[in-house]
Amino acid sequence: MAISARRVETFGTTIFTEINELATQYNALNLGQGKPDFDTPADIVQKAVQALQSGKYSQYSPGPGTTSFRRAVANHAARFYDLDIDPARGVLATVGATEGIFAAVLGLVDPGDEVIVIEPVYDSYVPNILMAGATPVYVPLHPPTWTFDPDELAAAFTKKTRALILNSPHNPTGRVFTSTELELIARLCIEHDVTVINDEVYEHLTFGTAQYISIATLPGMFERTVSVSSVGKSFNATGWKVGWVYGHPDLIDGVRRAHQFIAFCVHHPSQKAVAYALDLPDEYYNSFREMYAAKLQLLLEALDHTGLQCRIPEGTYFVMTDFSAVFKGSPIEFARYLISEVGVACIPPETFYSPQHVHMGSSYVRFAFCKSDELLMQVKERLTRLM
Repeated sequence: MAISARRVETFGTTIFTEINELATQYNALNLGQGKPDFDTPADIVQKAVQALQSGKYSQYSPGPGTTSFRRAVANHAARFYDLDIDPARGVLATVGATEGIFAAVLGLVDPGDEVIVIEPVYDSYVPNILMAGATPVYVPLHPPTWTFDPDELAAAFTKKTRALILNSPHNPTGRVFTSTELELIARLCIEHDVTVINDEVYEHLTFGTAQYISIATLPGMFERTVSVSSVGKSFNATGWKVGWVYGHPDLIDGVRRAHQFIAFCVHHPSQKAVAYALDLPDEYYNSFREMYAAKLQLLLEALDHTGLQCRIPEGTYFVMTDFSAVFKGSPIEFARYLISEVGVACIPPETFYSPQHVHMGSSYVRFAFCKSDELLMQVKERLTRLM
């Protein structure tokens, strides 16, 4: 009887599957998975429709991406981060950021290497590292401020460290790392000759005075940083699964070598629409942030007076919430209770932690506020049952 390969034996069904099924079963308002319940802007959709109807985009695209797509990614990096990216050799189209990160790990990390991850950690990173035959090394963000200890970070670097996966704005905590924090990471990476795989999918989603800083812009870091992003978060298009990787051509070459045997190429007509989207004026990005700032305020109002405590996020569309004042039990138990008895779904963060640090999230759950205003107002009504 056939059985799964050992490399995937420890990979169970994701927590998102269980929560989504429970939310459907109990007709709960789903603030679990981070996918908007509203559509991609109509003008971007129209560009995809036009590409589909033109008859020019129904076959394979070039493996690295279309010329216009790669040029748009390079122009976006120049516009927002003042980075000079070679669109021909320094940009690669990927099947969402998830595949981009996997290709970066496979293309830049060898078996036996160590890869530093900052936890709680997006759930694909560690399986990627393990499938590459490497070892994850964990540095925790300490609640409730969700900051790392500089000494713990420094201690994570060894002679075996090959890469560090950085995510800012950070899922699930909502932290946007400061220039001081990034400078420390950069200094350690330069000192130990470590590559940064920079997951910046929430790059345009910051609040208040918080500002996203690309670590690639710091002195000495462009040559050792691979940046990964996607259309999903910035344009409400998580189902399109179109992403990109950019950076120094020598690094991108390694990512490309892996990518060509994972996906080969990316959905062709969507690249036409994404190239258009990336070139939208500042008004789009400003209104995008304003829209999410208003949604964040609706969720904070829903949480107010419920006994659920949170640190206001600086970025992303997630809020990590401490439920210890209203429920005694584990995060998964609270999530099941909230779904069945209150009618609101959230994500317990146990799977975002290594065993040695899972206690740090033992009283927290994550809410996603990438939802319609109407749904968020209904959430406020239902959460009053906790009072």
